[in-house]
This record gives sequence, C-alpha cells and structure tokens, in this order.
Amino acid sequence: MSRLLIALLCLLPLSAHVQSQAAGFPQLSRLTDNGFLISAEARLLGDATGPGEVLGRIEPDRQLSPASVTKIYLSAAALERWGPQHRFTTRLVTTGNVDGEGILQGDLILEGGGDPGLVSEDLWRLAQQLRQRGIRGINGQLVVSQWRFGPMACITTDRCETRERSTNTYSALLSSAGVNHGHWCMSVMPAAQAGAPARVASCDTVEPLTRVTNQVTTVASGATELSAERTTDALGDTMVLRGQIVLGASPRELYRASSDPALQTAQVLGALLSQAGIEVADGHVTTTERPSTSARELASLAGRPLQELLLATMNYSNNYMADVLSLNMVAEPQGSLLQAGEALERYVAGLPGHGPVALQSGSGLTTGNRTSATGVNALLEHVYHRAALFPSLSASMQAPINGPMRFTRRGSERFQNGVMIKTGTLNQPISVRAIGGYFRTDSGQWGVFSALVNGTSQTPYLTWGEVLDPLAADLDEMIRGH
Repeated sequence: MSRLLIALLCLLPLSAHVQSQAAGFPQLSRLTDNGFLISAEARLLGDATGPGEVLGRIEPDRQLSPASVTKIYLSAAALERWGPQHRFTTRLVTTGNVDGEGILQGDLILEGGGDPGLVSEDLWRLAQQLRQRGIRGINGQLVVSQWRFGPMACITTDRCETRERSTNTYSALLSSAGVNHGHWCMSVMPAAQAGAPARVASCDTVEPLTRVTNQVTTVASGATELSAERTTDALGDTMVLRGQIVLGASPRELYRASSDPALQTAQVLGALLSQAGIEVADGHVTTTERPSTSARELASLAGRPLQELLLATMNYSNNYMADVLSLNMVAEPQGSLLQAGEALERYVAGLPGHGPVALQSGSGLTTGNRTSATGVNALLEHVYHRAALFPSLSASMQAPINGPMRFTRRGSERFQNGVMIKTGTLNQPISVRAIGGYFRTDSGQWGVFSALVNGTSQTPYLTWGEVLDPLAADLDEMIRGH
C-alpha cells in the first residue's frame, strides 16, 4: 500500500509538468496524441523593466527541424551583416580593347556578384550599357565567372537529382552568377485552332534557349492542364511540356530548374546581346577563375536592395535566393553550404537566450537543420529590439489575410490580421510543419511565437490544416486575452 501511495505521489508532479508545458496551446497539443513531436512557445516581448509574460509552451527547448523557418535566421543574419539597403553588383569586364569599329578585341567577362535576385531584365540593361559605349561586337568569348561560389556540391537528394532532371523549382542549383533564380521559363499559348500543338516561347528571349519537346495540344473546351519536366543529356537541357490548353486561353508560364545556372546565364546574356546587335564571335563558356586585376569595367548593375530581396525570399520561401544569400556570408571563394550554415551558427551564438542550433543551409531545404521554439523566439525578440532592422524583417513576413501563401488563410479574423509569419514545410524524410513570427494583442502589445511540429517514421502524413487550425485557435485566445 505504501509503495502504491509513493507511486501515485510521484505521478502528480509529472502530470502537472505535462499540463504546464501545454498551457496556452490546448488545441495544438492534441497532435501529440498521434505521435507528433512539438516545440512551441508564445510570449509577450520584454522591455527595460524585465522579460515578457509567457503565454504558452510545449517542450520549448526541444530540438526539431524548422524547415523554411530557417529563412528567418538567414534574413536576420543578412540584415545584421549588410543592412537593409545593401545591393549586390554584377559587372561586365574585359582585358581587351575596343577598336575604332566598336569591336571588343578580347573576351567579355560577366563577373557574378552573388546577386540572388538577378533576372533577365538586369542582363538586358548590361547589354544596353555596352551599346551606349559604342560596342557592336565581341571578337572573343562571352565568359561567365562564378569565382565566388559555384557550381556547388549537392548535399540534398533533391538538388543532386536536379543535375539530371527537374520537375520543380524549389531545388534549383546554386551559383554566384545565376540568373532568374536558376529556372528556365516557358510560355505556353494555344494555337489558332483546336487540335493543333500549342505555341511555346521563352519567357526571357522569345526564342527558347533550350530544346523543347512540345506535347501540349490545343483543345476546344475543358480545362487547361499542363506539366513540365527538364531533362539533361550531353547536348544540354530539354524542356518537356505535356498536357492541353484551351482555345483562347491566356498564356501560361511553366518554370523548371536548369542543370547549370552559370551556363544558363551565359546563354541568356548571349541571346540578349545578339538582340541588342552585339554578336559574340566565339561562343560562351563558364569559369570559376576570378577576372584578372587588370580587367577594366565596361558595365555594371547594382541589384535590388537587400530588404526587397528578403521580401521575395521570405514571402515565396525561395530556396535559391536564401542559399545564395547565405553563401555570400562565406569569406573564402568557393565556399560550401555547410560553411554558410556555420556562418549563420556564429551569428546565432551571439543571441541572448537562444540555446543550441544546427544549420546546414540558409534555406532549410537541408534536413539536418535543428532549433527550438525558445531559439526562434530569442532570434525574433533580438531583431525586434534592433530598431534599424526590425521593420525590414517584419515586412518580409506575411499576414495570413493577404499573404501569397493561400494555405495560411485560416482561423479567425483576429488571427488573420494579428500575426506576421514565416512557415516551413518538409515532407521527406519526415513531415515537418513549422511556423514562427510576431503577433499583436488586442491591447497593442507585441509578442513572438513559434511552433515546430515534426513527424516520425511512424506518424501519418501531416497537413497544414491539422497544424494551423489548432494553432490559430490557440493564438486567437492569447491575442484576445491580452
């Protein structure tokens, strides 16, 4: 009898501990019944008088995969490193001379500046700068230099597979001289009559720069259904397009990752130079060699400010942009993603109250990234108190009510309008649904919250509705109650 009484008394603190850990998250905590692992915390932000009140916790120090919530770390570190107005510069340089006929006698070298937002329009502007200098031809090669980083060794299954074929854009390969986020884009348009093959054009240069296998048919009625796959062989990339498009439908754009982003840049720039009336005599190549110190600048373009790059990186969870940004933090040329992760870890080491972290990339596409709800919230609070940086970070997040990720438009109006969030998703090797961000209470107080939900090999597939619906209900109560 005494042993039974002791056993019952021992259970009481454990039960109280479990209840306290789930306090504030009564709905979200039910996912643990199905075997999901959770690390969650919501708290008000502190001030000079002391720390803020904790509103809810579930195992806040548990180390779990944050998936693309990692991009909050990348964004904060980038803002701390460069400031919101930093711009990455892409240059055209040469060691040759322009003769009296406007012909550059020598190679034209594009020096990649690590701009994650470089697009075709930027290359067009560089071509126009050459025209303004009176250059009418290149008696040499077009050389694309990715000396800062690229081509990268792949450390995820998705990116390794992208070298041979791609059915997505999220696993684009990386280069300091990449363009258009490492994607090919094809515009598919219906033919003039039903039964005919659809028309296909490049989104960037009109005439496609890759081979195209067009298996899209124009139909008189029904639904437009399209798919795309990029394959690669010894002759280069091929875009394989399948499906149907309805007669009279608007053009549809299909994107797929290229097999070599630096080579893609060379192809796009070469085509744009030709359209500008500047012919390159000897074709194009890529290199990892740095341009000679004697090379002089013929044209340059400063990209968009960092705060605008982060808006695109975070809102659309762009893995290419995030990892290119993180690679720019590596001091040595030809750095790796793991070195970029180490640079982020060094930044985190200086954050008060953060705790352990493991970051193998800035995008979160790597499955080895680990942090906790305590850590994410420590990061968010640190940036909140950095008055020059907080507006840029919070603006890069999305309010569910009007953000581009429609799956977040759940929960009450209070939740929809009262939070700014970044989400993270992985499906392999386990299901991950993660979210972190800021909230405002009904009384106007600022708070931070994060919830990392990870499956195991034994748990079922996890949908966003299963996470966001209970989390939104819990946060609504916190926002309303304070």
